[in-house]
Amino acid sequence: MRKLSVFNHLTLDGYFRDIHGDMSWAHDGSADAEFNAFVKGNATAGGVLLFGRITYELMASYWPTPAAMQNDPAVAEGMNTLEKIVFSRSLNQADWKNTRLLKSDLLTEMRKLKLQSGKDMVILGSGSLVSQLAEHGLIDEYQILVNPIVIGKGKTMFEGIKGKILLKLTKTRSFRNGKVLLSYEPVS
Repeated sequence: MRKLSVFNHLTLDGYFRDIHGDMSWAHDGSADAEFNAFVKGNATAGGVLLFGRITYELMASYWPTPAAMQNDPAVAEGMNTLEKIVFSRSLNQADWKNTRLLKSDLLTEMRKLKLQSGKDMVILGSGSLVSQLAEHGLIDEYQILVNPIVIGKGKTMFEGIKGKILLKLTKTRSFRNGKVLLSYEPVS
């Protein structure tokens, strides 16, 4: 069975994007060589990337561009070559290289994907996917990168969750730029 993980940047006050949808603050602290090596390793590790429409459109508008290749060639190459799945009922097509569009029921499709053989999957951004899948116990690991910034208002990646989801801490890693990686798994 394939594993489904979430990898998201969060602010210290718990938001993964601000009220305008911006998350450029997640790129602060790039002068840290250890952190840059971690980002590069994550981007080239393989697997299948999963997005909701909003995150897909944001990623697809940047990573295939010459600016992305110039600013961060290793991450851009990974983002452009990895298999991608976008879940959307409103999107008519997904033109980014190696992207498949799934328009049917998210929970049904995710259960099918997890049962198939193949590479593990990771959700980037996509708070609506995270909250829906988390509530139904379909996420196997949460990798949260806490950023040393407070933005006051925004959107949480668990917005709309109706019940408690108990998690256990499995790993931590801190970086000189002040970011801290927290990895959690659901308590069985």
